[in-house]
Amino acid sequence: MATAVNHTRNSHRQLPVTERSDEQLLLGYRTSGDRRLFEELVRRYQRELYNYLCRYLGDAELAEDVFQMTFLQLHLKCHQFERDRRVRPWLYAVATNQAIDAQRRNRRHKAVSLDRSSSPGDDTAVTWLNLVTDGSVDPSEAAETAEMREWVRTALAELPEHLRMVVTMVYYQGMKYRETADALSIPVGTVKSRMNAAVSKLNEAWQSFQTQKN
Repeated sequence: MATAVNHTRNSHRQLPVTERSDEQLLLGYRTSGDRRLFEELVRRYQRELYNYLCRYLGDAELAEDVFQMTFLQLHLKCHQFERDRRVRPWLYAVATNQAIDAQRRNRRHKAVSLDRSSSPGDDTAVTWLNLVTDGSVDPSEAAETAEMREWVRTALAELPEHLRMVVTMVYYQGMKYRETADALSIPVGTVKSRMNAAVSKLNEAWQSFQTQKN
């Protein structure tokens, strides 16, 4: 029986780096210091996390700096990672904290644009107009106008930071409420209430925009 268990463990360790879970990579790196494991984690999250930071910070150069600092912290603090946690929300928590610190260092407390990412298939206007117009406007048509896209960028940028943070994680990064809650160290109910508050504020901004146009 012991032999079978040991064989299973050895087989588990021999999984190719690219086939290991995020958690296996991080725990393996913590134990062995194998740079291949760390580099695979960076590769998996490079585009996703960088785009998140671009949207959150509104500054591609600063996002690159924060991205580098995030993985430096991952290297330095990997011993703090708990075995029953998931890497993704933990990584986003580290990245978000680094982004907040970077904003403070650069005295960037003003609202910033969330739409500077160069990721393909960016459907910012479509996503949010679906939420705030209740189907009264065809989002695909509205998104084609520069005026509408500018409205979307402005409305998102004017959200309070705690709402913008949740919006960015849930709608732009596709994180689940539980993952977002873990990353921000807040209850799931708080994530939901912040999302509702964000949608309400966007709806108010949309109604005001429509009134001004008419």
